[in-house]
Amino acid sequence: MSSRTGKQPVILISGASRGIGAAIASQAAQAGFAVLVNFASDHEGATAVVRQVTEAGGVARACQGDVSDSAICAELVTAAAQLGELTAVVNNAAITGNAPGPFIGLEESVLRRTVEVNVIGTMLLSQAALRYWRAHPGPGRSIVNISSTATKAGSPSEWVHYAATKGAIDVFTRGLATETAAEGIRVNAVAPGMTQTRLHEDAGLPDRVARLSPTIPLGRAALPAEIADAVFWLLSEKSSYVTGAVIPVSGGR
Repeated sequence: MSSRTGKQPVILISGASRGIGAAIASQAAQAGFAVLVNFASDHEGATAVVRQVTEAGGVARACQGDVSDSAICAELVTAAAQLGELTAVVNNAAITGNAPGPFIGLEESVLRRTVEVNVIGTMLLSQAALRYWRAHPGPGRSIVNISSTATKAGSPSEWVHYAATKGAIDVFTRGLATETAAEGIRVNAVAPGMTQTRLHEDAGLPDRVARLSPTIPLGRAALPAEIADAVFWLLSEKSSYVTGAVIPVSGGR
C-alpha cells in the first residue's frame, strides 16, 4: 500500500500497547500502514505489538511518551513521519485512574491526571499532527478520537470523571472537524461501549463485563477488533464524506 505521494502511509496510535490500541495497530499493519506504537509505561506490551507487526512483514516502531506533554507529542509526530507519510492519527490513550466509585470520594490528583491524559493529551497530539500537516500539506489526512458511550449516562457511582472527559472529546471532535474541513482533514470519533479489555480488571472490577453484559441488547461486550473495524472505516476512503461524526459501537446499549 502506498499513499497518493508514493510513500508508505503511516498511522500514529496513542496508547497502543494493548486492548483497542493494539487491535488498531494490528489492522493498520494488515492494511499496509507503517505503525507508530505509542505507549506510556507498558514497554512489554508495546514490544509485543511491534513484534507481531514486523513478524507479519509490516513496519512498526514503539515510542514511549506521555501525550499530556506537548513536547512529547511533537516528538511522536516527528518519529511517525520518519516511517513514511503520516496520514492518520488515532487518539486512543486514556485512563480511568483505576478509582471506581462515587465521585464525592475521588481524589483530586486522580481527577486532574485523568483530564490531563484523556482530554489534554488528545488535544495536544491532534494539535501536533495538525501543525505538521499544515507545514507538509497533502491529501487524505484523518484523525480518529476514541470516545465512549459512557457519555450517555455518565457512568454514575463508577467513573463519572472518566465519562465527563469523553464528553469533552465528543465536543472537541465536532469543533475541530469544522475547523479543518477546508484543508481536507477529517476528524471523527468512535464511541465504544463495553469492551473486553484489561481496563475493568485493572480497576479492581474483574466481573464488570460479565455483570453488565445482560444489559447490552446484543448480549455481550465488544472485542477490541470490532472497535478497530469502526476506526478503519473512518480512516478509509469509504467514509470520505464523513467528518465531525461520533459513531457508537456499543451493541445497542
